[in-house]
Amino acid sequence: MFTGIVEELGEVTAIENLGDSSRFRLRGPVVTENAKHGDSIAVNGVCLTVVDFEDGEFTADVMAETLKRSSLGALATGSRVNLERPVAVGGRLGGHIVQGHVDGTGTVVERTPSEHWELVRIALPAGLSRYVVEKGSITVDGVSLTVVDAGPDYFTISLIPTTLALTTLGIKGPGDPVNLEVDVLAKYVERLLGADAARPEAAPKTEQTEESDR
Repeated sequence: MFTGIVEELGEVTAIENLGDSSRFRLRGPVVTENAKHGDSIAVNGVCLTVVDFEDGEFTADVMAETLKRSSLGALATGSRVNLERPVAVGGRLGGHIVQGHVDGTGTVVERTPSEHWELVRIALPAGLSRYVVEKGSITVDGVSLTVVDAGPDYFTISLIPTTLALTTLGIKGPGDPVNLEVDVLAKYVERLLGADAARPEAAPKTEQTEESDR
């Protein structure tokens, strides 16, 4: 479980094509400081498992499904990436609950600079728009952010100087893909409401059942 508070701006140092998967080597001295084999590290919001680590770098295997459904497939040697270790039990939930399970990819549409922040508009798949609400939470490339405006096929976020300087969102330009994870609470609420409506006891009684109840 993550919180969307990026710990380190890392770098892809090597990518090995394994046919039905790829093995990434990434530099991240902070996130590998106390790393162990099998640990989880979020890379641009994607939860990956540490295969091995040495000298501030770690390797992780990425399945074809993950490469297809996230922006990791667009990474190359030298690409910068957002890195975060899982939150420890009892740790501070600085952002919001982030699973590291990407729901889809969006595309940076435009950036509007201001004096102290930057407004970024991101296009998102139609299937995700129902989970995005104004002032709600969303994870973009592993960064926990607050939605400024939510439209039918886009949303906007405001980025403060710290986010611009310490994450990949400071260098993403129009046309660049970003990983999106919507608030998991919204998905559970939708599921529960749908299940409640589908339960037989939730259906209205017909005249026949009302008669049999008398």
